[in-house]
Amino acid sequence: MSVERVNPPELSPPAGFSHAVVATGSRVVFLAGQTALDQAGKVVGGTLTEQFERALANLLAALAAAGGAPSDLARVTVHVTDVADYRSRAAELGRVWRRLAGRHYPAMAVVGIVRLWDEDALVEIDGFAVLDERP
Repeated sequence: MSVERVNPPELSPPAGFSHAVVATGSRVVFLAGQTALDQAGKVVGGTLTEQFERALANLLAALAAAGGAPSDLARVTVHVTDVADYRSRAAELGRVWRRLAGRHYPAMAVVGIVRLWDEDALVEIDGFAVLDERP
């Protein structure tokens, strides 16, 4: 699998995302939205940062189960109930991302929403990855 991150100089410099990702491979993995649910189905974490960390870990666990790695992510969407809170925590959320996923930044979007399925959830992360065919 090959991933090329494209960040044209005529666009503002990206911070924590890539403007475009060109991925070649033979398997596309669509990752369902993940919130901060534990194995019992309970939302854990009282802050956006805590919930973001759990949601990202859940997304990466689903990706690993499908045979992928963080570097295979081509697109991620972060849905948050409070965009201002997300912006104010951008530096710490970036540290969480780098610790769990490294510096492989997919094309990303952050979308403000009214609420999530689980009323206690503050964030949901979904995405897709491109992988090589299994041997």
